[in-house]
Amino acid sequence: MCGAVAPPPGSAAAATAGPIAAVAPAATAPGTDPTSLPGLTQRLSSDACRKASNRMVTRLPWPQARLRPEMVWPLSEGAGVTVAVVGSGVDDAAGLLGDRLKRAPRLFDAGPAKDCAGHGTFTAGLIAAAPTEGAGFAGFAPRARILDVPVTDRRGNTTPDLLARGIRVAADDGARVIVTVAVVGRDSPALSSAVRYAVSKGALVVAPAAPDGATGVSGGGTAYPAAHPLVLSVAATGPGGEVPRQGIVGRVDLTAPGEAVMGPGPGGRGKFTASGPSYAAAFVAGTAALVLGYHPGLGAEALAHRLQATTSSPGGRLPDPVRGHGPVDPVAAVTAVLPEEGHGASPSGVRATAPGVAMPPGAGPSAAGSAWWVSAGCLALLAAVTGAAAVVPRGRRRRWRPGGYRAPEADRNRGPEPL
Repeated sequence: MCGAVAPPPGSAAAATAGPIAAVAPAATAPGTDPTSLPGLTQRLSSDACRKASNRMVTRLPWPQARLRPEMVWPLSEGAGVTVAVVGSGVDDAAGLLGDRLKRAPRLFDAGPAKDCAGHGTFTAGLIAAAPTEGAGFAGFAPRARILDVPVTDRRGNTTPDLLARGIRVAADDGARVIVTVAVVGRDSPALSSAVRYAVSKGALVVAPAAPDGATGVSGGGTAYPAAHPLVLSVAATGPGGEVPRQGIVGRVDLTAPGEAVMGPGPGGRGKFTASGPSYAAAFVAGTAALVLGYHPGLGAEALAHRLQATTSSPGGRLPDPVRGHGPVDPVAAVTAVLPEEGHGASPSGVRATAPGVAMPPGAGPSAAGSAWWVSAGCLALLAAVTGAAAVVPRGRRRRWRPGGYRAPEADRNRGPEPL
């Protein structure tokens, strides 16, 4: 990637370059090869809990290098936004969430809130883990709050009605984004009702389009709640942009990185690697938190529309049956100007012209196409930073929030703090 782009020397825009440069470790930093990390799966094959990893990594994970969420951290880090993770639980032994983690009661049984499978811990970290000194890994929205809603047994199994209860708990607790990283193979009246209830409360519900590593699930291969029309269904892509064959049956709305993903696990600070659509759903949830941090007035429908209208898809007929509207783009999702939002119109399905850079028509996941996209993106970023000198003073006075935005009390009372 291009790295941080320096503003003109002595310009007011120079003040915005610091956070980006500070949180973007070089992708070539030495450290453990992520492919050598212990693997993590959505479910366990026995009742024995997953052992902690002792493997540390300093490299920048490929999803962060590809999507560069830190480029919008001067605008939004997801502060004030609660993302509910409905899954196996969240273990913050590594301290990456701190006081931003809130736990709901375990719904499967009355046991302790322990993430035996480690899957919920991993996905919560992808969403909101804080950056740490000397490590490349960080969550997409490092100041978002996580609501842990455990709905599985110790192996990671659940039922439609338990998922339904978890979604309702999350909605009642005020979560703006609900990501159900646990998957079931059949619907139920309670689950459909819970999705409608959450949306009526203003929450965006995100779910993986298929179970991790599967060629299908019991119940005909359809994954729920992603198959529900009000849920944002997410498929996984690999480092080359390909969508692996994972038994997806039904609608796909977005794609995001989900193969060979690195993240935290239970029991310590070591890292794991994992693959599957649930991790892609976590990245979309993190992106949604970034968007809400900058556009707090968006409702669930408008938020889903913005995420789909600002993808980095090269174009063509959308939604595509395999890729939906295309790859999520955190920078464009936060910064794009959507005309329909300006005059209160309902989402129209028209793609936005974002201030980012789209892939040229016909470009695929080849090295040449990727290089063109990266170079063009750097040029666009340089132009944006150069032009920022005229608007930075006014933007800094309102701390880079949209006009009319009123910050949460905690943000109004604290000064800038480095990451």
